[in-house]
Amino acid sequence: MGRSDGDHGSDLSADDSPWSEGSWSDDDDEGSLSFEDSGEGSDAESDEPDAPAVEESDSSEDEVAPRNTIGDVPLEWYKNEEHIGYDITGSKIKKRDREGRIEAYLRNADDAKNWRKIYDEYNDEEVQITKEEAKIISRLLKGKTPHTNVDPYPDYVDWFEYDGKGHPLSSAPEPKRRFVPSKWEQKKVVKLVRAIRKGWIKFDKPKEKPNFYLLWGDETDTADNKRQGLSFIPAPKPNLPGHEESYNPSVEYIPTQEEIDSYQLMYEEDRPKFIPRKFDCLRSVPAYEKALREGFDRCLDLYLCPRTRKKRINIDPESLKPKLPSKKDLRPYPRTCYLEFKGHNGPVKSLSVEATGQWIASGSSDGTIRVWEVETGRCIKVWNVGGVVHRIAWNPSPDRHILAAVVDHDLLLLNAEVGDEDAQMKTKGLLQIEELAQKEDNGDKKPAVKWVKHEKFDGIMLIHHKVYDLQKAQLVKKLESGVREISSISIHPCGDNVIVGSKDGKLCWFDTDLSTRPYKTLKNHSKDITNVTFHRKYPLFASSSEDCTAYVFHGMVYSDLNQNPLIVPLEILRGHSSSDGRGVLDCKFHPRQPWLFTAGADSVVRLYCD
Repeated sequence: MGRSDGDHGSDLSADDSPWSEGSWSDDDDEGSLSFEDSGEGSDAESDEPDAPAVEESDSSEDEVAPRNTIGDVPLEWYKNEEHIGYDITGSKIKKRDREGRIEAYLRNADDAKNWRKIYDEYNDEEVQITKEEAKIISRLLKGKTPHTNVDPYPDYVDWFEYDGKGHPLSSAPEPKRRFVPSKWEQKKVVKLVRAIRKGWIKFDKPKEKPNFYLLWGDETDTADNKRQGLSFIPAPKPNLPGHEESYNPSVEYIPTQEEIDSYQLMYEEDRPKFIPRKFDCLRSVPAYEKALREGFDRCLDLYLCPRTRKKRINIDPESLKPKLPSKKDLRPYPRTCYLEFKGHNGPVKSLSVEATGQWIASGSSDGTIRVWEVETGRCIKVWNVGGVVHRIAWNPSPDRHILAAVVDHDLLLLNAEVGDEDAQMKTKGLLQIEELAQKEDNGDKKPAVKWVKHEKFDGIMLIHHKVYDLQKAQLVKKLESGVREISSISIHPCGDNVIVGSKDGKLCWFDTDLSTRPYKTLKNHSKDITNVTFHRKYPLFASSSEDCTAYVFHGMVYSDLNQNPLIVPLEILRGHSSSDGRGVLDCKFHPRQPWLFTAGADSVVRLYCD
């Protein structure tokens, strides 16, 4: 500590008179403090006057808890910080400026009690040890107990009393055989020595290590050093004989003659190997005619059948499953059937929801097109077009309430007659057509497309078409689905992802920025998929199938190109019944709400809500 022995002695004699029983010496070379007692602790304590006994208190208020400003964290976290912990108000407690070696040396020279001070790192302060603490440290350095009133070697107290405890268990003298070598052991040793000398007993010689080694390689990497011969794998044991193999089986195990004759009509693989028979005694049992053959087959199985030892890896199967978010966090999504639209007499083959989500149109194979009000389920308009309606679609513009329907081989545009009067007048104006001239300036060629006014309904019909003249387009990308036949397709609102449904029950998700092959292939349906669709606003997509079910999925597409889309199956919607082997024929999402409409072969349209 930078102080001499004389300074310590003068300091203790002047200020600390009760410490006369011990002397402290400071080793200048090692820089450590050593304590030396002048005598035994118990004797030294007896010379001092009796100190008044201090009453002990059981109150918890007298206990002072250690001050902790950093909590239960390592102190290394505050090593490079300017503060150490926080006070009761949450303000930072700044660290004290650490003094240098020169300042510490000068302070040790000026302060006589500086050697009794230690630095508390947790509270960032200096603490001065007391006289009692110094005595405890002194005794611990000498290997003694911390307190003087503790006897480390107390006298043994025998708690049990019994008669004759001063005598041994038995007073009988020791037998002679305990002191004389055994005669029989000597004869046995003589026999062993004679056998070793004549070579009857041979010991295993130590194995000689090979004197060759790999010059340019490591012996630990070779396969010969890793494998010390083939590992023994026991052959599987044959099945033990049962009641059928008994010489006197029960009656129920013995087949009748009709059953034995029926065995001849079976294939050899399905024919039983052994037919039970009954004998009076074991001596009457003849030799087994297939014993030699079965023994030979057993030898072939042991010789030709390869057996390998498979190493099993202890992996929890639950850890291999992907961690998917909870369904509660992915709500809202359609779960329960809220409304049914009934009125068709045949399978509903197509659905279409109006752009505002107020009306829905359905087309059926009974030759009718119906417009329904979504909130009430009321049928507003019915058209009997007289043919099978294959597809139906609303005009995407909310101001033009026009329905397009594919009836048999024709395309029909109808005025839905919904909305206010201004919208209906605009719709009628769009469906007005003028009579074409009999002759055109270009010649007498017939037009490729001809629109005519429908006779019964307020609409126009395409009755003749040959060629669709599309603008010239270039093939950008070809997607390889790997499915048998594609039945439906839907494009994500962002345009970079596509889902495809097939007639073998597979749904393929394509990420066009990632690859031309499917990013995910889902095999959920057991029959053909009739339609797939994306929601315009919510991260949802659905698929309908001939197995009378509709699956709802969560499909989140992230703007970060480094993050793949998240696909989570949410719900299986059931309720439609099968008709002629067909189930759900179409499904469409509501444009603004997380609702799903499904059309079934049971002539019912269902609305599923959250």
